[in-house]
Amino acid sequence: MAEVALLGTGRMGAAMALRLAGAGHHVRVWNRTTASARALVDSSGDGLVLAETAEDAVTGVDAVLTVLADGGVTRSVLLADAVQRGLTPGTLVIDLGTSGTDAAATLGRHLREAGHRFVDAPVSGSVPAVVAGTLLVMASGTPEDVAAARVVLKAFAAEVLRVGDVGAGQAMKLAVNLVVHDLNAALAEALDLAERSGVPRAEAYDVLERSVVAAPFVRYKRSAFLDPETPTAMSLALVAKDLGLITAQGRTTGAALPLTEQALARVQAAVDAGWGPRDMADLSRFHAPAAAHSPTQPETRG
Repeated sequence: MAEVALLGTGRMGAAMALRLAGAGHHVRVWNRTTASARALVDSSGDGLVLAETAEDAVTGVDAVLTVLADGGVTRSVLLADAVQRGLTPGTLVIDLGTSGTDAAATLGRHLREAGHRFVDAPVSGSVPAVVAGTLLVMASGTPEDVAAARVVLKAFAAEVLRVGDVGAGQAMKLAVNLVVHDLNAALAEALDLAERSGVPRAEAYDVLERSVVAAPFVRYKRSAFLDPETPTAMSLALVAKDLGLITAQGRTTGAALPLTEQALARVQAAVDAGWGPRDMADLSRFHAPAAAHSPTQPETRG
């Protein structure tokens, strides 16, 4: 079993840490907000060890997994002098976040120059998929490094697919999230149309869930679309971050993404109106003009 550091104990990171410990790995956890990591360790029994600093977490481990908010944070943490001093030559660093292709390129270059290995490995799936061990990982890096990463990642992933060299994983994750976020916006509009046409939201969702559009996303987001009190799984603020990365990648590569640009405009309007912390499904409850709605008391019908 491996000595593993996991940096970032949000919902996904916490679930991954528990799966890693359950698979027999020795796991040190660190979070920028120490209380979050401490609460996870306190609730886990003997499976996890709290690291007070990122340097403490990475010193002497075989693999470092990052599940941080964005590429900027991931770069600032991994490339900090203290963390670089802590890493043993040849350490395998695996970024599981949606960091963007620029961040992946920067991390790959700096870590290789420092004598380490890097795998860009964003995931498709949510916390229930982590708990069930059914995540899909889109890994990029050398074939040897991806094979080494697979040994650790199989604790919570059903498949680890190598999609190319460093950066390709991030590009593929942006392509997957393009469909997810555009579908989320389309569901929001479909439910609005159905309700305004006299079909109650729950009955409309029954039809959508049984129709040709019933992707897994439609099924597992049912409760969030029907009950505004469902706990947030992915916030609209994070959706806006992802859509910003996606549309920027489109401009960089010359890919035309008019539907996604419109989805970003709508999500950004919701975030600007104060809805950033709410679940992505709450886009179906946000209606322009933004100023007419409170983020704590969204308009609902049906």
